[in-house]
Parts: sequence; structure tokens; C-alpha cells
Amino acid sequence: MKKYFKFVVLGIIALIFIGTFAFLYSKSRPKKISYETVKAEVKDLQKSTIATGKIEPRDEILIKPQISGIIDEVYKEAGEHIKKGEVIAKVKVIPELGSLNSAESRVRLADINAKQNQTDFDRMKKLYEDKLISSEDYEKSEITLKQAKEELQTAKDNLQIIKEGITKNSASFSSTLIRSTIDGLILDVPVKAGNSVIMSNTFNDGTTIASVANMNDLIFKGKIDETEVGQIHEGMPVKITIGALQDMKFDAKLEYISPKGVEENGANQFEIKAAITVPDSVTIRSGYSANAEIVLASASKVLTIPESSLAFNEDSTFVFLLNSKSTAQKFDKRLITTGLSDGVDIEVKSGLKAGDIIRGKEKEN
Repeated sequence: MKKYFKFVVLGIIALIFIGTFAFLYSKSRPKKISYETVKAEVKDLQKSTIATGKIEPRDEILIKPQISGIIDEVYKEAGEHIKKGEVIAKVKVIPELGSLNSAESRVRLADINAKQNQTDFDRMKKLYEDKLISSEDYEKSEITLKQAKEELQTAKDNLQIIKEGITKNSASFSSTLIRSTIDGLILDVPVKAGNSVIMSNTFNDGTTIASVANMNDLIFKGKIDETEVGQIHEGMPVKITIGALQDMKFDAKLEYISPKGVEENGANQFEIKAAITVPDSVTIRSGYSANAEIVLASASKVLTIPESSLAFNEDSTFVFLLNSKSTAQKFDKRLITTGLSDGVDIEVKSGLKAGDIIRGKEKEN
């Protein structure tokens, strides 16, 4: 029994040794590598770059008040179309106490002066009718009275402007009525009735009552890297893709390249603008994010291969051409000259012909 057990143990050990040897032998043998193949084809190539940005109206006008005060009424809302001269809001003037007192005092003095001149004129008129004074003295008295009355009216108008921001004679030109200066779409009305507003001056930009823009004149505004800005110029065609309208592309024309770069994330970026052509049936909103595709270079009907199939040795570029005479998968090294690349395919200027089969990426076993 013990002898039988010994043979069993020795057999197991022998099997383990043989299995280990076979495993190590199989691992030491070189693997057979196979590759996918690709064919050199004739096609069109385009090298393009993508600039990210957004859609904006060319001119967005900020409507500001000509006087300071409080918003009395708001007549328009964002999203409404408006014509030039239409009233957006009304401002109620809050008079400054010192100016109000001065204006009231001016009215009182002008009234006293006008009454005195009226009395003098009545006296001179009686004397003139009695032929006791010359017509020249009478006319001077009449002119003095008219000047006094004009001053009184001016003082009253000034007081009314300080109190209400408007006079009866200038109601159609009222600075209390905030009007649109262009035809367009109201993009925003950031004020409400009761808000205080101030007029634009040397120290303050003034309160924005509304922003209005012509949405039929839109531009793409974006940025492009300094490595590519030298390859573009004004007038180049651009294709615009809008994030909110992904199934549509819009034609545009590059019309502005900033002469000065701005550093962002360690790279110099240059602002560009392109005028967009939008069909009447499409509605585009201000602020839509968008991408602009600009074709930097193109080649028509050139021999191409996938750029991933290239191999390099110093300044030389190679591919591995399939040996058609070999029954096994065998490749011969071939020197080629390349041209334009679109990032996926690359132009082959010499070294290959259409239909040649070259080595691609390694197959997974």
C-alpha cells in the first residue's frame, strides 16, 4: 500500500513538472502578430479649425434716461418688437430742493418785474395817446414789457421742468418718456416701476432702461489660437453650428480678426467676428453658444491614407506596403512624401499609388 502511494505521489510531481515546462515553453515562443490593412484612396481633403464662441447682434443699443428720477410706468417687455420713437417707460422726476427753491424765486422775481413793466407801459401808452411822448419812447416801453413777459414764461417753464421734467410746449419731446432709438427687438428691460434711475454723466454710465437690437443683423463672436490665426484672413467663408440648433449649419463670412491677442489658460487667443446669413424661417436668440468651422486649406482628388498608418525615422516618413507575392502577411518598408492632413487622413504626394494596400493597426488576438 505504501509502495503504491509513493508511485502516485511521484506521478503527480512528474505531471506538475511537465505542465510547468509546457507552459513556460508556450510563453517563450514569439506571438504571431497580425495587422489590419488599409487601401490608399483618392479623395478630397480639407484642413479646418474650430473656433468656439456665441451669437450676438451686431449692435445692441442700451437705452438710458436723459434725466434722473423714478420709473413711473413700464410699457414694454423683453421679447417685443419695437419701432424707433416708441415709448418704453416713463420717468417721474424728483426735484432737487435747492434747484426747486431757486426756480420758484426766479418766477416770483419775473412776475414782479412783468407787473411793473405792465404798469409802466400803460402809463407810457396814455402819454403817447395824449401826444406827450415820442413814438420811439412808446416803442421802447412796449419792447421792455414783451421782454419781461418772455422772462416770466421762461421762468415758469424752467420751474415746470424741474418739477415734472417737461413743459406743455415741449410735451412731444419729453425727456421723461424713454423712447427707443432704433427699430428692433427688446432683449431686456432690467427696471421695474418704482426703481430709481440716474442719467448718464461724466462719473456714471447711467441706468439702463432697456437693451434693443436688430436681430436681422447677427454676428458670430469667438476666439482662435495664435497657431492658426496666421492662416486666416477677412472674407474667408465660415460654417456656423449652433448648440441649440444642432441639425442646422449657417453660412457666414469672416469680417474681423483682432490685432491683439489675449492670454487665456497659458495660450494667446485672438477674437474673430463673422457675419451670419440666417433664413427668415429660423429664429436665433442672442447669446446662443456656437462653433465656427474655418477651412484653412483644401486639396481636391488627392491620394490619401490614414495618418495613423505612418511610421517615422528622423526626418523620413514610411509606411509598410503589403507584399502581394508572399502567402503570409508580410510587409515591406516604403518611403513616402506626405502633404495636407485633416487630422484623420493625410495626402501622399509620392511613394504610393491608388489601390496599394498598407499595414494598419495591430489586430487584437
